[in-house]
Amino acid sequence: MAQSAIEWTDSTWNPVTGCDKVSPGCKFCYAEVMTRRLHAMGQANYANGFKLTLQPHMLTKPLEWKKPQVIFVNSMSDLFHADVPLDYIQQVFDVMRRAHWHEFQVLTKRAERLAELAPLLAWPANVWMGVSVESANYTNRIDHLRTTGAAVKFLSVEPLLGPIPRLDVNGIDWVIVGGESGRTPRPLQESWVLEIMQQCQRANVPFFFKQWGGVNKKAAGRQLLGQTWDAMPVAKEAVLAAIARPLRVRRGELGSGLSLQPARLEGRRLKVGGPAAPLNSAYSPDSLA
Repeated sequence: MAQSAIEWTDSTWNPVTGCDKVSPGCKFCYAEVMTRRLHAMGQANYANGFKLTLQPHMLTKPLEWKKPQVIFVNSMSDLFHADVPLDYIQQVFDVMRRAHWHEFQVLTKRAERLAELAPLLAWPANVWMGVSVESANYTNRIDHLRTTGAAVKFLSVEPLLGPIPRLDVNGIDWVIVGGESGRTPRPLQESWVLEIMQQCQRANVPFFFKQWGGVNKKAAGRQLLGQTWDAMPVAKEAVLAAIARPLRVRRGELGSGLSLQPARLEGRRLKVGGPAAPLNSAYSPDSLA
């Protein structure tokens, strides 16, 4: 298990390593930079550098991790790369199904292949499927994502490289936005971020602002309008399970009779309940806390 510094996950799992560039968001790929360091350090999984490489000895690792956590799958590659065979992808999905106590986040820029293979995959309830959308030129990836059977569908709008004035979030369960970091980052404008946040608010889609980025991303921070925005999705099956336990749910003001509270990432763990951030929350019964 590799503990992650990525703000919206706990750990990473890389049954595939290496990739190649397919769109402008890849230009300053952090995984490529990190791979060079790991290769220089003699890390065996990166002996081939950034050439796409299957790592079958990594397949069953999540089954060994007994503590439930949110796991980003293939932070150093793309599971839907053309050179990853279908049967290998199916093996990854089978491990995610068997490791049902974890939540898995899969992210791709290869949305067309995702849509092509989606009917051939069994979609466990604990798999979140996302696509990267770095500019308005790549919103078609969202349509491909909608065709999948993922219980949670999300967008990674990072690095955000320009305005996306008509981002359609219908059928989307979570949106992450962030700026580019590194030595020569492309600039992020606040108006682009606010526009997406407002679209999420109108559709009641959880909004997560990852970072402003820049050469010194820590100094730039994560605050937007004076606060952090850390809303997370809650698996729909978990919500239904909570509704089936009505004695554990407090009565509230909603028509359903349920008191609902936001899900958020707190201390790098998914939490439900607590103070609500205005307008940017994902909702689930507070019995899940």
